[in-house]
Amino acid sequence: MKPFSEYMNEWLYGPEGYYARFKAIGKEGDFYTAVSTSRFFGATIAHYMISLIKREKLSPRLHLIEIGAHQGYLLGDMIEWIAQEAPELLETIRFGIVERFPMLQKIQKEYFRGRFGDAVSITHYADAKLVRSEEAFFVANEIFDAFPCDLVYRDKTAVVDDEHHILFEGHDEQALAIADRYGQIKGEVARGYESFAESLFEGAKKSVFVSFDYGEKEVRNDFSIRIYKGHEVFPLFEEGLDLGSLFGKSDITYDVNFSHVIDAFEEAGFQAHAYKTQLRALTEFGLPDLLEALAKLGNHTLYLREINKVKTLIDPTMMGERFKMVEFHKDIG
Repeated sequence: MKPFSEYMNEWLYGPEGYYARFKAIGKEGDFYTAVSTSRFFGATIAHYMISLIKREKLSPRLHLIEIGAHQGYLLGDMIEWIAQEAPELLETIRFGIVERFPMLQKIQKEYFRGRFGDAVSITHYADAKLVRSEEAFFVANEIFDAFPCDLVYRDKTAVVDDEHHILFEGHDEQALAIADRYGQIKGEVARGYESFAESLFEGAKKSVFVSFDYGEKEVRNDFSIRIYKGHEVFPLFEEGLDLGSLFGKSDITYDVNFSHVIDAFEEAGFQAHAYKTQLRALTEFGLPDLLEALAKLGNHTLYLREINKVKTLIDPTMMGERFKMVEFHKDIG
């Protein structure tokens, strides 16, 4: 028997885990993300970062660091927009990725070499605390839902046997204490938010962290945990589901408890600057301005194509309301 969080960690990050090897995202993969939907997602975040530099909240000599970058599309899209809006920053900003798997580091290096040649240099860090920057803008997309979690039901936690059967026969005191803090008697309890926030706090003397994910501030008191395989969704407790055949070969995820995220970061020393829907965040970051600039180029076909992609990001019935943005500051005036 092992705790469910340990089982999920092996599923996603073990030697044969889902994220230990490169997986396609988008049409050819198991799921879509905001990054795979439109390059305007990264462009809009870059536009916001540039605005912080222009307002002297951040320095032009900062580190731009993506966490959980997969292939590196988000950071690549941000760099591409920087080159359009403020090319002089390419001479001062240093770029990096927090990635612990050597194979994924290699794939990311190849991707950036193919996209930018020798014009962009990427530094890899196994942990955010190793960045050791004076100033940094950290960015992530769908990272909190990929933390291993424990499952709680009343006063029990889930354990998993050698046959991949889930049994509520455990009593993990830490998981139950977190659940009790949020009035949760049923559902997922993420493990590792606290240590992650502490590492990020150590990573730079002054920093901004922006992250997008799906979830709410209130716990559901129900199980949201599910498996994605070939764009099909399987609730973890679906009758007849063969977990053994899906283990390590599919993504497993759950809705984020943003109250837990915010508490973890504030306890680490960050200021919680914002919690918003993705629709509101991207709008306030300047997405309408970017689309207006595209329209002025006069390529109507290109404009309509990108508008349709952006609609997925901000439509309330799609990603716009379900996905949330959290932003944390450290020593930002």
